[in-house]
Amino acid sequence: MYSLLLMAHSVLRWLVLLTLLYALFRGIRGWSGQRPFTRTDNTVRHNTATFAHLQLLIGYTLYYISPLIAAFRYGGAAEPAFPLRFFGWIHPLLMTVVVVLITIGSSAAKRQTTDAAKFRTMTIWFSLALLMLLVAIPWPFSPLAQRPYLRLF
Repeated sequence: MYSLLLMAHSVLRWLVLLTLLYALFRGIRGWSGQRPFTRTDNTVRHNTATFAHLQLLIGYTLYYISPLIAAFRYGGAAEPAFPLRFFGWIHPLLMTVVVVLITIGSSAAKRQTTDAAKFRTMTIWFSLALLMLLVAIPWPFSPLAQRPYLRLF
């Protein structure tokens, strides 16, 4: 089960990133071009938040069943190695903040009265989330912790 969840978490990372980028593209285009906030824009906004929440749920599940995190929690070392600290508290904390930013942006955009305000709100909050997301993902080239682009069994 652990390897299946790890694979799902790895694949879903790309879905979250792509929907967030697409939502930002639509937000910037709508905000700068005075376009109407269409049903498609609303669906993209909603799907971005839904995929982020699903990713967070899988991430929390992995956190509690991961042998890596168990080594961090119960290792007893005075100063654990940085990758253990990254996955033990930095990654979960930053990703939780990312999902909170996406949720606030999605919810606030939905409640705006004008189309320009919806696009502006979505763009600002999702941009903040994207910046933090790019830092918190363990890219293969990251100085924080390295993981492959895609983890398949």
